[in-house]
Amino acid sequence: MAVAGQTFGIVGALAAFPRRLATREVERQGGHLRRGVTRRTSHLVFGRGLLAKASEAQIEARFDTETSHGRFLLSENEFLRLLGLLRSPETSTLTRQALIDQSRLSPRTFDFLSLFDAFEHAAEPYSFRDLILARKYADLIASGAPWSAIARSVSGSRSVASLARLSLHHEGSDTIYVRGGEGLSELDGQLLFDLGTPDDVELEDLFAQAEAAEGDGLYDEAAALYHRCLAIDPTDPVAAFNRANCLKAGGRQLEAAHDYARALKLDPSFVEAWFNLAGLMGDRGRVDAARRHLQKAIELDGEYADAIFNLAKLEFDAGNLGEARRRWARYLELDSDSEWARTAARGVQLVDLQFIAKAGGRNA
Repeated sequence: MAVAGQTFGIVGALAAFPRRLATREVERQGGHLRRGVTRRTSHLVFGRGLLAKASEAQIEARFDTETSHGRFLLSENEFLRLLGLLRSPETSTLTRQALIDQSRLSPRTFDFLSLFDAFEHAAEPYSFRDLILARKYADLIASGAPWSAIARSVSGSRSVASLARLSLHHEGSDTIYVRGGEGLSELDGQLLFDLGTPDDVELEDLFAQAEAAEGDGLYDEAAALYHRCLAIDPTDPVAAFNRANCLKAGGRQLEAAHDYARALKLDPSFVEAWFNLAGLMGDRGRVDAARRHLQKAIELDGEYADAIFNLAKLEFDAGNLGEARRRWARYLELDSDSEWARTAARGVQLVDLQFIAKAGGRNA
């Protein structure tokens, strides 16, 4: 799995490695690392900090959404191994299915535990120690432990494989305990590397707060939080883009245009920024600018159906019927059964009728 040419996203704060160093290494290897998710995100890292910020149901919903979009989901350790920053454990021979069959963990639970580095290996082939861990985790689940409690308690261990020698217990709380000679004690995970700097932690918390405010429709508050993110890291195009969206939703169009432009200056390949800026230009009657921005979005992503549809409508309204028909026909290659597809089909039919009428008038 090569890094060059790929765009990586991260949800949740990284616990094992400072984000700024991961960003530097990804860029050095010819890839891109962005906060959150954009259309160009090919790989998504689930930071272990997500376990402290999101509920189990929220994490599962995010997992399902990203999987449905065909993205490669990575744990922190998988990400670091991909970058060459963490040594891979010794090769083994057990398959994922073998661990599931022999441990009786459900496939879904197994995948969530893997995503938060609760096993020695993040993907097959797995080791015999992984099988022992899977059986221990299955016993904890049977005793009522949520998978997220297991992940929080064990995934930060200096050596997860060493947990195979310990007796793990769940006592009705969200904490996993180790039974030793002096009774039960909490399992204190030692992280692989030093934690990030205070700026790293503050930035991740601010960004999460901004996303939550935006999701709740508190656009002014979210815009202010994204502004604070940009004060800490002025090179983050996603924060600029998200702030622009909030400003636009709050009716502050001029400021929104400035932040869309800022996002594009930081990342000229940011497809959604070209698309949203086109919409803003169209709303302000700047048709030529809207056309250029939509064309740029489609140039970067030839399967961006929304951009193709909007450009078709823009061309139709401008009287460029042949171009409108071409764009709508292309849209129908990407989407054939939605309400938008039915609108595009009607657009093609309307253009064809106008062409027929014109041809009939010439022949009369």
